[in-house]
Amino acid sequence: MRILLTGRTGQVGWELERALAPLGSVIATDRAGLDLGDPETIRRIVREAKPDVIVNAAAYTAVDRAESEPEAAMRINGAAPGVLAEEARRLGALLVHYSTDYVFDGAKDSPYVEDDLPRPLNEYGRSKLQGERAVLASGCRHLVLRTSWVYAARGSNFLRTILRRGREQSELRVVTDQVGAPTSAAAIAGATALLLASAGPLGLFHLSASGATSWHGFAEEIVALAGLPARVVGIRSQDYPSAARRPRNSLLDNARLKAAYGIVLEDWRQPLRATIAQAAH
Repeated sequence: MRILLTGRTGQVGWELERALAPLGSVIATDRAGLDLGDPETIRRIVREAKPDVIVNAAAYTAVDRAESEPEAAMRINGAAPGVLAEEARRLGALLVHYSTDYVFDGAKDSPYVEDDLPRPLNEYGRSKLQGERAVLASGCRHLVLRTSWVYAARGSNFLRTILRRGREQSELRVVTDQVGAPTSAAAIAGATALLLASAGPLGLFHLSASGATSWHGFAEEIVALAGLPARVVGIRSQDYPSAARRPRNSLLDNARLKAAYGIVLEDWRQPLRATIAQAAH
């Protein structure tokens, strides 16, 4: 199996390059080698690689900055997946693409299922929704995997921010009224490898950790496991100004994935201690 991987230096891409290696030949690209803002470069790289599978782990992930750079976010998150999908269809390749809980507005009282109507609150969510819709409409063989609250030992994410601030500050103010399931990049990569090794159905699936917490609860767990002296104080979303609005409910229902593949990610707390230890090195 020849696998073309985009975003190798990102938090999910880094894990994917390692998790996918046993499945075949992985051609891993970064931003320097594959500019997702340039459709012609995308087409050239895919046609040169002639992959059986394309795994698109590259994305514009700066949620707040996307409010002032909507065109850039849309080029990378919205248009590029469509180009990859067109090339995958031409080759008969499978495209694996990652989307986000931010395609929803968070107004639902229970976890979101795949068929719930997306209503993104911010430019990042709108760009990711455009990307997944382009893939779904392309006619290519595809797995679109929506995940949420991704963290890893490397890259820019909530875990690393709390670890840094917890060493520098005596008090951390973190919102209590946004709920989700922190999902490790390693778990996403491992599940992706299992999906590619299986012969299950294709389509749109939710892929997030089990359990639920708030950003405040997530921060408290990080501080406790890392042995940091900082105190975590709960605040409301309205007391933490940010450029982009966030959904209050980011929980995803993973029943479709379990039914199709028997895959259930473990509770969000399980990988956290090991990830914190990795981040310390």
